[in-house]
Amino acid sequence: MTGSFFSSRLSATHQAYLFVTISTLCWGANAVFSRLAVGEVSPLLLVLLRWVGVILLLALFANRQIRRHARVLWHHKVYLFLMGALGFTAFNSLFYTAGHSTTAVNIGIIQGAMPGLVILGAFVVYRTKVTGLQLAGVVITMVGVMVIAAGGDLRRVTTLSFHQGDVLMVIAAALYSAYTVGLRRKPDVPPMALFTGFSIGALLAAIPGVVVESLQGNLLWPTPEGWLVVLAVTLLPSFIAQITFIRGVAMIGPGRAGIFINLVPVFASIFAVSFLGEPFEAFQAIALCLVLGGIYLAERGKGG
Repeated sequence: MTGSFFSSRLSATHQAYLFVTISTLCWGANAVFSRLAVGEVSPLLLVLLRWVGVILLLALFANRQIRRHARVLWHHKVYLFLMGALGFTAFNSLFYTAGHSTTAVNIGIIQGAMPGLVILGAFVVYRTKVTGLQLAGVVITMVGVMVIAAGGDLRRVTTLSFHQGDVLMVIAAALYSAYTVGLRRKPDVPPMALFTGFSIGALLAAIPGVVVESLQGNLLWPTPEGWLVVLAVTLLPSFIAQITFIRGVAMIGPGRAGIFINLVPVFASIFAVSFLGEPFEAFQAIALCLVLGGIYLAERGKGG
């Protein structure tokens, strides 16, 4: 009886691990998609089409939940719009724009710095306790990001000479970290309903960007390959990753599930080298080790 119960629990845990691993695989693949989108669809239009697709999918699979909590969502419309604009639209706009001037390997590694930025943001906004080990982890992670942004040549730090795409990714990571910190104020609705509210906010916030992109003559309607990229980013990092992560968090809790996010830069690097043929240079390996090592220290140093 006990063995059967233990086996059942173990199976559920393994299932949760599978869910969150699928999420990080999808988010790691998004770095590759940012590169594949270059010349196939303009970045701001890609963001808009991505959230159109997500909302259509949510209308199909979460319609009942959305209607049940529509009044609460409407009451928090300003919060939902700002969070969607910050964490989804602004982040993804910079993310896909960065793909025009940096590698998918770099995108993935810089993205891995977000847990450290979240720790800093939580301290600044909520005065959340930060231990010495956590602070050391954040510093090490930031050094890793600096190595990437400087292209392995730390002399660029003294001259403030960085690659544009890497700088955009640093800003994007900071914005998404601010979004993550803001989640503490989320309304009390189920995750799928909350995700729907954020997605609608993201869609509305993406419209002005596409208008500007068009006025500047930079709008590129998707090519046949571009539509495949749109479909991929809609299904994988936007929809499937969110659903599997929600399921995984529900089964093993946010603390244990959150550790798996450390896999995003690892998967991004593997995919970039395997599918794009990007080189994986020594300075990138050092940066990846610094980022992952810093995150490990920050996780080990959590208070309480």
